[in-house]
Amino acid sequence: MDSWLTVGLPAASGRHPSSIWSSLIRYPEVVLALLCLTQILCWTVAPALVDTAPPGDVVEGFMWGREWVLLTYKHPQLPAWLLEASHLLTGSFRWPQYLLSQLVVSATFIFVYLLARDMLGRTRALAAVLLMPSIYFFGWPTPQFNHDYAQMPFWAAISWLLWRATRDTGSRWWWIVLGLVSGVGLYAKFSTGLLLLFGAIWLLSDTRARGRLATPWPWLGLAVFLAVAAPLAVQLYRIDFLPLTYVAGRDDWVMAHRARLYYIGVQLAGLTGFLAVLAISGLLRREPPHEVVSVREAPVEPRAFTYLLWMGLGPAILVMVASLFTGAGEAWGAPMYNLVGIVAIAWLGNRLGISEMRRLAICALVCVIGVSGAYATIRSTSCNVLGHMQPVCWPAQLVSDEAETVWHEASKGRLGIVGGDTGLAMLAGLNAYDEPSIFTGLDMRFAPWITPKRLQDQGMLLIWQGSQTPPRRLMPWIKALPVKTVMLGWSRQAPPVAMNFVVIPPGTHDLPSDPPAPPEDQDN
Repeated sequence: MDSWLTVGLPAASGRHPSSIWSSLIRYPEVVLALLCLTQILCWTVAPALVDTAPPGDVVEGFMWGREWVLLTYKHPQLPAWLLEASHLLTGSFRWPQYLLSQLVVSATFIFVYLLARDMLGRTRALAAVLLMPSIYFFGWPTPQFNHDYAQMPFWAAISWLLWRATRDTGSRWWWIVLGLVSGVGLYAKFSTGLLLLFGAIWLLSDTRARGRLATPWPWLGLAVFLAVAAPLAVQLYRIDFLPLTYVAGRDDWVMAHRARLYYIGVQLAGLTGFLAVLAISGLLRREPPHEVVSVREAPVEPRAFTYLLWMGLGPAILVMVASLFTGAGEAWGAPMYNLVGIVAIAWLGNRLGISEMRRLAICALVCVIGVSGAYATIRSTSCNVLGHMQPVCWPAQLVSDEAETVWHEASKGRLGIVGGDTGLAMLAGLNAYDEPSIFTGLDMRFAPWITPKRLQDQGMLLIWQGSQTPPRRLMPWIKALPVKTVMLGWSRQAPPVAMNFVVIPPGTHDLPSDPPAPPEDQDN
């Protein structure tokens, strides 16, 4: 194994490759920066080249982001704000969301490194991060920037800040920053509260950490957290706790459509690459390395290892157990494996030598470049060769152009509202010049930015796919209005799909009040 890993490595000035690697790992921050740049470049370019529409959750985020609301019936809206900001800065819906997603992943790498550096030392911290690209959740799903991925760096940052705050005696500012980051983390997704719960339990159970509660700084940090989180609590009450209703509905759907062990199977499958890299690197071998990286790095203290197990594995294991009795979305575990690499190196770090570091670095490079390349190949083949319709196969710009053409042929005003098939309507509004709002589920509880007066003033464009006969839930809105069908080409092999439009012009009277049509379910 060692012989082929050294092939092609530069040997400047006649130096042996092992000497070069030994020199390189003396500057782990440089390697970390290179890893982040490679992750950002590969996973921004690959999906931007082949996906003609953003993934479903991303389209939803863009459409909700333009409304600048604090909270929807699903989640807090920090991810949507970030998506809208990326569009305002770049003017594009084609690539900035992929860059944003990889900035989030890279920030997670950095916070994990900072925590591992405090516990393991710089070299072993780098090894822990080099294991992360082999975990499924840091690769293939990352083009879909949603709430699960937006909370990734917050989970990593909270774990680092809590350790720092309870470790250092002069830690007053760490507590304040911890409170701020914890509060903002809830705006990414409420499930950040699960990590906060585990952190609170550890804080109360660890003798050294509990001793910090005798100082005012943890309580000041708590006050900052409550101040930041308060607007969410107020808005949650104002919308009648709809996110809790959504979670209950999602739970019922998962239990009805997924096998009992489905969630656990997905999580374990997502870790198979991680286990393979551990084996390839040689860290699972019992004999110690011939070349030790750094004898100066002290052993991991038991308290630190306990903290890693509790914060790094506790939430993931709890959700796995809970999934046996309740519904859990397969992507919900995405932020729960941030610390798995640190746990592995804390356990196996005494086997880490220059050869093992070299293999870890090469495996990380192969995972990032190889998986992103496979993503581009498979997505392109699936859409254009096999003709398998997926959300990223839709020609997003063409869908918006057709929607605006149909609207402006029948109405002089701007296209202000789109609805019908919620997923397709969002896509129709995404690139539209008029920047319409989405009427999610045709229910004002789910789209509070739509009001009866706005419907009267602006009208609405209804959109659905397939048969020209409208779905039954749309009939009260359409009545006798004409249906226009457009055939839309989307694949080199598959036939065009039929898109149906109905223009409900401004000033239409007797619009139905919120019909009971729940919006389509999403993964997150």
